[in-house]
Amino acid sequence: MNSIPIVPQTVNEPVLSYAPGSPERALLKEALARMSGEEIEIPLIIGGREVRTGNMEAQTMPHNHGHVLARYHKAGPNEVRQAIDAAMEAWKEWSRWPWEDRLAVFQRAADLLATRWRPILNAATMLGQGKNAYQAEIDSACEFIDFLRWNTNFAQQIYREQPFSGPGMWNRLDHRPLEGFVYAVTPFNFTAIAGNLPSAPAMLGNVAVWKPAQTAVYSGYYIMKLLEEAGLPPGVINFIPGDPIPMTDVILNDRNLAGIHFTGSTAVFQTIWRTVGEKIGSYRSYPRLVGETGGKDFIVAHASADPLALSTAIVRGGFEYQGQKCSAASRLYIPESLWPTVREQTLGMLDKVRVGDPADFRNFMGAVIDRKAYDKITGYIKHAHEADDVEVIAGGTYDDSTGYFIQPTLVQVQNSAYQLMCEEVFGPVVSLYVYPDAQWEDTLRIVDKSTPYALTGAVFATDRAALLQADRELRNAAGNYYVNDKPTGAVVGQQPFGGARASGTNDKAGSILNMLRWISPRTIKETFAPAHSFEYPFMGEK
Repeated sequence: MNSIPIVPQTVNEPVLSYAPGSPERALLKEALARMSGEEIEIPLIIGGREVRTGNMEAQTMPHNHGHVLARYHKAGPNEVRQAIDAAMEAWKEWSRWPWEDRLAVFQRAADLLATRWRPILNAATMLGQGKNAYQAEIDSACEFIDFLRWNTNFAQQIYREQPFSGPGMWNRLDHRPLEGFVYAVTPFNFTAIAGNLPSAPAMLGNVAVWKPAQTAVYSGYYIMKLLEEAGLPPGVINFIPGDPIPMTDVILNDRNLAGIHFTGSTAVFQTIWRTVGEKIGSYRSYPRLVGETGGKDFIVAHASADPLALSTAIVRGGFEYQGQKCSAASRLYIPESLWPTVREQTLGMLDKVRVGDPADFRNFMGAVIDRKAYDKITGYIKHAHEADDVEVIAGGTYDDSTGYFIQPTLVQVQNSAYQLMCEEVFGPVVSLYVYPDAQWEDTLRIVDKSTPYALTGAVFATDRAALLQADRELRNAAGNYYVNDKPTGAVVGQQPFGGARASGTNDKAGSILNMLRWISPRTIKETFAPAHSFEYPFMGEK
């Protein structure tokens, strides 16, 4: 076919409201009732085949940990090797598909998700990961759809990138996939990330071995079934939930490892990086390491800040999805002159926050993801209750009798170096430090140096000079930096996401920068009239 395809025009998926009486609300309610009333069995999917190992584990609802949603089979070393073999076999064909045919698979997946699959994946995310309807909609529907559509656009831009050709020659770039497989390790907190990490490399002709978080196998399975219905060939993405340490050990010892696409903890990613470095001579090529890891995200306010906008950002940025976002506001720096007003407004909002079952649409917050998270977060709260010069001014209570529920907790500290101002909590606990207005510059330096992370951050001010000063001092403190807005809610194609320092490699999911990591360009020079003599003109005289 003699044509140069153009992918469909890309726009961000509209966020549905789920307001009372809306059709999307009715569809989601129906899906929640139906899916919560059944217990499914989830196999591995290797080379397009369902594999059952008999080594099974249950996934329960965070808000009702006695309710089993699914029992899933776990991969062992043999199944991991089978998945690698299946991926490498699929690579032979998939890497040679015309790029427009590959991208069409993911465009179809986006359209399926925007319609018939929308209530299914949203319900799975609400039931299995504890998100409310709005948080699920912006994640498992809109953001995942945006990844699927925008990444096809970015892939097309890459393929269009070609070099200049001088006289008598034609220079070309062959944007090859990596030679091997990509290991995708995905988190529980964003269904969109779970879908994006294996699918973004696959768009460019790569193949993937995908290990979903054990607390998000339920939604991960539905992602896999969505991609299969969209026409993804067997073996291109292999779905293998299981225990991470033995699985990763097999992966990192395989010579065909070509890349790792990771979202998770800083400590785990650093361990993976260290292991790859130790084994670097055993791989076919240098593996691409792409990771988004921890964060200790900040809001810092100047005395000129709008108090109501600041208070709203604290509640939304700190407590949406129980503070279990990589980008969630976790530490606040507020000037003395604003604190009385901000305190009153923030506490007033928190008094109205309902915590409970996400199927009850009146609830703003649900439960934290599992027992391990609950114990860690409540440990920080207990320490805050007992510590000197620390005051729990909101929340501070919790109950795990039915679900892993923790009330939104706001803690005021007298020491800006207190552990809650420096360590990642990953839960609904926000700490704040009130500083003298005259110490604005010093406070900016404290914000920059208090943690090893640099993921997201926000500054609130109406004084333009203060904003300029904050921008200079905090330039390296956050990969996603917000001015007069909460530090969460990055949109694909608009705010590419990722941080540096201990927060990751900053390869910016939701942009062409991430997609460029999954190609290995080959330069081709064709000469139309090649030379017939080795001699050059300068050799004519002694």
